Amino acid sequence: MIQRAMGSVRVNRYSIVSTEEDGHKVSSLGSMNGHSRNGKGHAPRRKHRNRFVKKNGQCNVYFANLSNKSQRYMADIFTTCVDTRWRYMLMIFSAAFLVSWLFFGFLFWCIAFFHGDLNAPAVGGGPSLLKPCIMHVNSFLGAFLFSVETQTTIGYGFRCVTEECPLAIMAVVVQSIVGCVIDSFMIGTIMAKMARPKKRAQTLLFSHHAVISVRDGKLCLMWRVGNLRRSHIVEAHVRAQLIKPYMTEEGEYLPLDQRDLNVGYDVGLDRIFLVSPIIIVHEIDEESPLYGIGKEELETENFEIVVILEGMVEATAMTTQARSSYLASEILWGHRFEPVVFEEKNHYKVDYSRFHKTYEVAGTPCCSARELQESKMTILPSPPPPSAFCYENELALVSQDEDEDDDEVGVVLGGNTKEEGGVIQMMDFGSHLDLERLQATLPLDTISYRRESAI
Repeated sequence: MIQRAMGSVRVNRYSIVSTEEDGHKVSSLGSMNGHSRNGKGHAPRRKHRNRFVKKNGQCNVYFANLSNKSQRYMADIFTTCVDTRWRYMLMIFSAAFLVSWLFFGFLFWCIAFFHGDLNAPAVGGGPSLLKPCIMHVNSFLGAFLFSVETQTTIGYGFRCVTEECPLAIMAVVVQSIVGCVIDSFMIGTIMAKMARPKKRAQTLLFSHHAVISVRDGKLCLMWRVGNLRRSHIVEAHVRAQLIKPYMTEEGEYLPLDQRDLNVGYDVGLDRIFLVSPIIIVHEIDEESPLYGIGKEELETENFEIVVILEGMVEATAMTTQARSSYLASEILWGHRFEPVVFEEKNHYKVDYSRFHKTYEVAGTPCCSARELQESKMTILPSPPPPSAFCYENELALVSQDEDEDDDEVGVVLGGNTKEEGGVIQMMDFGSHLDLERLQATLPLDTISYRRESAI
């Protein structure tokens, strides 16, 4: 309602665009309210809980007592190689070639040995009377070099197989086939490992903290996501789940009960255009697991909220998933995120130094959404009194005529002319109290106030 009066109605609740000056004011308000500027420094309020999903997205789960684990992993050897660490992958890569070279080198040495090529007599110091199976292979080292040349198709032209031994020709054919299979498997595995979209998730950011505050007259859980790369995440959408212990009516204990948090799936707000950082909103209503949790209950709750961002990498069209989580101690009650998107002359600037910062909002109810609904309390009555401005409305009021005058805004009060009423120059407000004092001490003319409300 106040936003409508100020002419800045926000259609999409995920969008926020401010000016550079507005961002500095919000930052100063956050420090004035006693909140840490970097969003950290809050002492833990409860017993430490093990995370189900770590901050970097890794699942804190370990498997034990698996039967036939090795056989199951070897049955899907390609996925096993892709999932293994790079150092082990390089060891497997090197070992596969060395074993094949040594095996066929030993096979060629055996063929030459049983054919008598290793100790063939020479006549008058000239060439041997016996035509060898493999030319110039007189030892195991020579056979190993011939194996390497054959599998890698180097072809120095010094060692070669002759038509004297069909077995040697068959061994060359088999080694060529085996070499192609090993090359295809190892190169395919390395390429798949390098092109995994898992690394793309490292350039997707989640805010350090989640916040609960009032938005559009309702309590909402919010967190911020961002993309550090200029390439887009196609078909990006978000999900959230609350994980906590649960006891069923029959007495069954579920240590990790998972419940969905609605982030706008029904109306399509879960699908986002992630070009600039966006605040994801979960409205705490009757269907929300957080419906009966207030500020005091939050300080003693033992749950974890897992947030997931999925989408396709624009360059490879492969699906990637970024994950993070928030413990109950990492949810700030009565806070909002500072603006990070600022409109400049020819473009929009994203200031990631403010990405994790929040500021405290005065007047946020401490009761739960259930109590708020049962008591029929109205957070912002309609029409609101002149002093019921939130800080965003104050910024909008200060910057509504910024294009005309960047330093000050003239407000005409009392009369129809400047000589009768005078001109009050509204400078930057430092807090809500300054604005309320000004509104309380200055009588607003009925006609001029009605005109401002119609803007």
